[in-house]
Amino acid sequence: MNPSTNLAPTGAAGADADAAIPLIAVTMGDGAGIGPEVVVPALLDQDTLRRCRPVVIGDAERLRQAARLRGVSCEVVTVATPGEAVFTPGRINVIDLGLLPADLPWGELSPVAGDAAYQYVRAAAELAMNGEVQGICTAPLNKEALHAGGHVFPGHTELLAQLTGVEEVSMMLATPTVKVIHVTTHIGLIDAVRKIEPGLVERTVRRGHEAMVRAGTPEPVIGVCGINPHAGENGLFGYGEEEEKIVPALEVLRADGIDARGPLPADTAFFLAGRGDYDLIVAMYHDQGHGPVKVLGLEAGVNLTVGLPVIRTSVDHGTAFDIAGTGTADAGSMIEALRQAAEMAPTPAR
Repeated sequence: MNPSTNLAPTGAAGADADAAIPLIAVTMGDGAGIGPEVVVPALLDQDTLRRCRPVVIGDAERLRQAARLRGVSCEVVTVATPGEAVFTPGRINVIDLGLLPADLPWGELSPVAGDAAYQYVRAAAELAMNGEVQGICTAPLNKEALHAGGHVFPGHTELLAQLTGVEEVSMMLATPTVKVIHVTTHIGLIDAVRKIEPGLVERTVRRGHEAMVRAGTPEPVIGVCGINPHAGENGLFGYGEEEEKIVPALEVLRADGIDARGPLPADTAFFLAGRGDYDLIVAMYHDQGHGPVKVLGLEAGVNLTVGLPVIRTSVDHGTAFDIAGTGTADAGSMIEALRQAAEMAPTPAR
């Protein structure tokens, strides 16, 4: 990649125009995984600087190593704050927390990298809450490494909720084909069924509706999955969970003018969404939503945390230790995550 030909210049008229483009904090993720390798090309993509002003929270030397692995010529520049960043072709701005050893192995679980990944997210959340950036875009962290580093969270979603003081958020996965929001996520299936109740379903649908409106769909059609096969098929499967836990929420939502339909058999809901019948699918538990989405669009998939006081998007893939350090990771999901962060972020205050 040649930055001089692949990036749009930011020009002199630039300063005023740039001020209207959102600043996005990009966390580097687990430094032993593919995070640095997808961040570098994503920030050098010709459309990225047209949409946002990205500043990496991470490790400058690791980004330089990733650039060499990918055969990319760029300048990685350390800045103290997002306000100091300068956006010119071929330049990557990074707030360097200096937490990784220079010889950190690629593709190996590391408590040091796990702790560093946590610190990147913590710093990004502080910047967002202080109004220094308008959104956060996260590269993948490794949950086992995160725990080994002393931070016991199921993932980014729960971590960011605590860091921003929010009690309840939802995970949304978005691909060009289908979008899905989850009522429950990182808990066991039995616990998920127990946790689902009308209030939680209602709040989840409302968060999804709000996110879709914000993203440019003013009247989204929302399909809500059941819990049991065939959505219970009128009591044939399960113990009436749909009638008890989902139907009351749908009645309240529809009375408020939200087009929420269901409960739907999950095995057909995603097919119908894929052909355009639904703008958003509500999944009751983790694999009910993740499985179809990853089949339909993993490479361009984006993970959004809905309900935070700040915009947060992320890649829809993991740290991929098996290919980390090879320079072959696909940056498509990171590019798309940056695009959606820029689209949903508020206009910077002047």
